[in-house]
Amino acid sequence: MDKLETLRAELLKCRECRDLFGFEPRPISMGNSRAKIMQVSQAPSVHVHETGRSFNDVSGRRLREQWYHISDGTFYDPDIFYITSVGHCYPGKSKNQGDNPPPKICAQKWLKREIEVVNNEIFILIGKAAADFFFPKESFTDLVFNDQEIRKKPAYVLPHPSPLNVKWFKDHPEFEKERIPEIRRIVHNIINCDM
Repeated sequence: MDKLETLRAELLKCRECRDLFGFEPRPISMGNSRAKIMQVSQAPSVHVHETGRSFNDVSGRRLREQWYHISDGTFYDPDIFYITSVGHCYPGKSKNQGDNPPPKICAQKWLKREIEVVNNEIFILIGKAAADFFFPKESFTDLVFNDQEIRKKPAYVLPHPSPLNVKWFKDHPEFEKERIPEIRRIVHNIINCDM
């Protein structure tokens, strides 16, 4: 058993937030320690919580089909993508629109360790919560439109592809016209895939 398998076995047993959530947590991450791309988002949606499959929802379809232009098979290939999040469990519905923010303890306890044991080539951060974890106090929009670096590896920040994230896309039409084609080329180069 490698370090990641040991870590994942521990992660899957974690129930630290049971009382906070008021329901049984279901920690989710996918991929192996040789994955080329480490993708970090905010937290699983309720649909991902129910199915146990990362980005198995409307946001995931937009990410794979419209942004990356890759198949489900490529996205879920454990040698290509290591898919994790700041909060590994669905955090419940907020009183406002959307889900509750992920508990801060989760990233400190699990994500930091995942970063240590996955030997990825690049990072892709999805959404403000993921960006804030790595780049606190920096402008989210500036992070999206400029290349970043984590642990001396290239890192790219994307807005969340959720259908609820309407305002950001309306305010930044250049994202889909200019920035996402750049990210798509990078992803395709990493996975050796034709455009």
